[in-house]
Amino acid sequence: MLKSIAIVAGTHGNETSGIQLLHNWQNGGLPARFAALKPSFMLANTAAIKSNVRFLDDDLNRQFVPERLQAASGDHEASLARDINNRLGPKDNPQTDFVIDIHNTTSAMGATLIILRKDAFSVQLARYVKHAMPEANILLEDEKPYAQHPYLCTVGKQGIMVEVGGQPQGVLREDVYQLTQTLTETILDFCLAFNTGPLPELPECDVYRLGQNINFPLDDEGNRIAMVHHSLQDNDFQPLMPGAPVFKCFDGTELTWQDSEPTYPHFINEAAYASSHVAFATASMITL
Repeated sequence: MLKSIAIVAGTHGNETSGIQLLHNWQNGGLPARFAALKPSFMLANTAAIKSNVRFLDDDLNRQFVPERLQAASGDHEASLARDINNRLGPKDNPQTDFVIDIHNTTSAMGATLIILRKDAFSVQLARYVKHAMPEANILLEDEKPYAQHPYLCTVGKQGIMVEVGGQPQGVLREDVYQLTQTLTETILDFCLAFNTGPLPELPECDVYRLGQNINFPLDDEGNRIAMVHHSLQDNDFQPLMPGAPVFKCFDGTELTWQDSEPTYPHFINEAAYASSHVAFATASMITL
């Protein structure tokens, strides 16, 4: 039974779809069919929202690990994380049953549900969303235990992220907003079904399982020597085959995918990862 549900947006202050959705629900009310859930709403980083930036001092969505929550840092996001952890968590003894954290990406990932483990709840949610919204992508990030993830949503007993794109930072696109609303409402429909039970038998679904980050090639001084190849750009979750172009170097040469197996790239050319030179992430396809 999900007795307490928190819907969060503005974890990154320039990811506007979730921010606008929560504003609209706060002002106009949640759709009536969700009344029994009585979710709480949180605009996480209001200072970053006001400034239309991702964060002020540090990424809020990387603060929720014990060493950071217990540190005495006075940085804005560090202090904010401690407050959110007290309000929704604490992470080691959560008081919130389910946290839904809404994000945007500049990558062409469409409507993506990110789950962080393969427990029964997450598998049921993935199947429900894929059945109700076939165009949605399911991304499984279980490369580490749930509690070791630094994400805000992990202060709940269960936590997931909604990730929708492509949308430029600080910009609101109507099509991306609508996908964000549809995916979030589908998740809330699942919550209703989960609470009233029993859940219907749903077919297994294909999900993308996070692999590794692929960085841009750099020269000896740490400068990029290539761009994402045009044939890869905007093809998130499409198979990248061995020998296919990945990067176009500034000298005109092409670098190709050297692995012997295809992969499913995503977060391709994500603007927020530019400072760390991440070009995209890989994934394999599995069935849940």
